Amino acid sequence: MSGAVSRDRRHFLTASAAVLGATASAQLWLPGTARAAQPPLPEGVFSLGIASGDPLPDAVVLWTRLAPDPLNGGGMPHRVVPVDWEIAEDARFRTGVRRGTAQARPEYGHSVHVDVRGLRPDRVYWYRFRADGQLSPKGRTRTAPDPSRSGGSLRVALASCQNWQHGYFTPYTDMLGQDPDVVLFVGDYIYESPPSATAVRRHEGAGEPYTLVQYRNRYAQYRTDPHLAAMHANAPWVVTFDDHEVDNDFAGEVPQDPDKQTHRAFVSRLTAAYQAYYEHMPVRATAIPDGPHIRMYRRLDFGRLARLNVLDTRQFRSNQVTSQAGAKNPSLTMLGAGQKKWLLDGLRHSPARWNVIASQIMMAETDLQAGKGKLWYYDAWDGYQAERNALMREFATVSNPVVLSGDRHYTMISDLKKDFADPHSEVVGSEFVGTSISTGGDQDLAVFHSEWKARMPDNPHWKFIDAHRGYHLFDIRRDGIDAQVRVPETVLKPGAASRTLARLRVEAGVPGVRLV
Repeated sequence: MSGAVSRDRRHFLTASAAVLGATASAQLWLPGTARAAQPPLPEGVFSLGIASGDPLPDAVVLWTRLAPDPLNGGGMPHRVVPVDWEIAEDARFRTGVRRGTAQARPEYGHSVHVDVRGLRPDRVYWYRFRADGQLSPKGRTRTAPDPSRSGGSLRVALASCQNWQHGYFTPYTDMLGQDPDVVLFVGDYIYESPPSATAVRRHEGAGEPYTLVQYRNRYAQYRTDPHLAAMHANAPWVVTFDDHEVDNDFAGEVPQDPDKQTHRAFVSRLTAAYQAYYEHMPVRATAIPDGPHIRMYRRLDFGRLARLNVLDTRQFRSNQVTSQAGAKNPSLTMLGAGQKKWLLDGLRHSPARWNVIASQIMMAETDLQAGKGKLWYYDAWDGYQAERNALMREFATVSNPVVLSGDRHYTMISDLKKDFADPHSEVVGSEFVGTSISTGGDQDLAVFHSEWKARMPDNPHWKFIDAHRGYHLFDIRRDGIDAQVRVPETVLKPGAASRTLARLRVEAGVPGVRLV
């Protein structure tokens, strides 16, 4: 999908840094049908910016949420508000393609999700919204290639774990300049932690969110970050959630601290958190929550080059274990029966050259105990080893499986082994665990390497580990995947420069990853 940057694209990359600034004159908008008079809306209804997501060959989702007072419930009147939308082939909207009107409803926080159909494959489009004479910033998006196309390239940025209090979302400034075709975000879009007086930036509110309004306010705060807003406006996103969008280390309907949250209270919290998540993400109507349930696992194809399987490793998992024996229990599941069947069917019948799995948590083994014996993270796939090992056996029969993960706040790039208990076991795939956007702040790298290098001999499948903040960038082509670990100088101030810390490659038909 990547190609030369056109004049419109260069113009947009320059303008995106000011995406949350003053909106353009509403006179640019062609007038629609007359509407009954209503009291005017407050100024600044597009304070949370715009976004697009889940690109198909002929469709893409456009998103915004009207919120003139974003940190205090939104500030909108309690009525349905018509929102005009427009999508065009150029940044000046001279060649219009589709337009229409969506309804921003109070029961969904006045969010808007427009599933625009009838678009052309592998095309750049521009879009914007208008409500009561106020014009949104303009956005740029892109459709997926034609399903029959087998060549070309796809540039994917992998991001996760953006804690407002730990630092600025500086990596997005660099990501914007790298101009990915799609951004894959694999969890921890917000953090539910209470405000900290010593934080780089303080969370809004007085404690953790539990109600719908509290979760809306927390998402709204994150959405006001200018680096994040500019990246949302520049490329379509594919998102999934991990734990901090609700509660740390929860599993299904079991909270981290069941002695402090009753089941009824936690179900109520899940219901609020999932609705707020839907309200703030560019996802289709299939993701509208049903109480404490939301459908997030889904599949996106980018021609015959790459199939992206997006997992949900939170809602269907068995509760975490606390022992090595428990981690090997064959009855435990990470995916649940339905999602597991869906994943295996999609892998076995995939027409794609590359089969990419977006997993919120690390799939490769992490043995924390240097020397004899094992010590695992039970919240990750190490806590569900029977299901993980069965999946590894399937990978041995799949065309070029690559897992893209998050959660760990480190870069951890590994070969995937058919049997991690056997160091000589067959390599069946590769995994890139992306570091965090800001979570953990600027870490002491000397301390990290002193601690973790001692574990390398017990984890021979690890190819590269590091503790910088940042993101991963992938250029996917038929012959291979070229990956970069992109890291900023610091996340303690906005706008710091970034660089490529490491380059890696996965060759088509050769399982495993290598440094280059």
